[in-house]
Amino acid sequence: MSDSTFIDIDHVTFGYDSRRIILNDLSLRFARGKVTAVLGGSGCGKTTLLRLIGGVHAPNSGRVVFDGEVVNTGDKRQLFRLRRRLGMLFQFGALFTDLSVFDNVAFPLREMTDLPEPLIRDIVLMKLNAVGLRGAAGLRISEVSGGMARRIALARAIALDPELIMYDEPFAGLDLVSMGVAAKLIRTLTDVTGATTLLISHDVPQCMAISDWVVLMATGGRIVAQGTPAELMASAEPEVRQFVRGEPDGPVKFHYPAPPVAVDFGLEAS
Repeated sequence: MSDSTFIDIDHVTFGYDSRRIILNDLSLRFARGKVTAVLGGSGCGKTTLLRLIGGVHAPNSGRVVFDGEVVNTGDKRQLFRLRRRLGMLFQFGALFTDLSVFDNVAFPLREMTDLPEPLIRDIVLMKLNAVGLRGAAGLRISEVSGGMARRIALARAIALDPELIMYDEPFAGLDLVSMGVAAKLIRTLTDVTGATTLLISHDVPQCMAISDWVVLMATGGRIVAQGTPAELMASAEPEVRQFVRGEPDGPVKFHYPAPPVAVDFGLEAS
């Protein structure tokens, strides 16, 4: 593995059961210190990919290599050590609604370190300040907006200064202003901290604006294309053009395969 590669997905095949394979012989490399966006329609395996990297699931075959170390889901000590090096922004935030904003961000520090409370306080306020919400530390989660909640979740994801930050649909459900703020934060945090960033999303414009590298996936974990944002936007490949431009007609069909309408409704001529 090259020194510039932080995460290596090496010929990985995975399915939740033997009847449905989500990822089939997938190979991908995520560059150290860069923002890589993985785009694709629902069900193509994007979130599953994050779970494999985080050691939630083991591949049926192949390897997930984290900074030169093969992830072993059976080794709990290794998983704890590797997860200490990553931050995860879950879709819709996944904040603890019974905790304050401050305590949500403090949670990973209290769970995974032995730091004294005064130092935890300073770190939490620094992380909240980084996302523009230091003044909201005392609020309940029920008192913040959706955009604020996403930024709180981001502050929690970076609480441990992770080397890898994974974002699962960070722009989902946000208004245009909040979306722009979130995108700028993701890019800024990568540039300032040097973290490796893996971004899973459907939002083409935001991803193209902040990413160094873009991967387009299709159903079955198939890689349609990968390259710089400019290369994918200029691609003449029909499937790439359809996705990045949001065109309704193209290789990806709206209808799930089905018998002709006349067959299902008994309209065939006798």
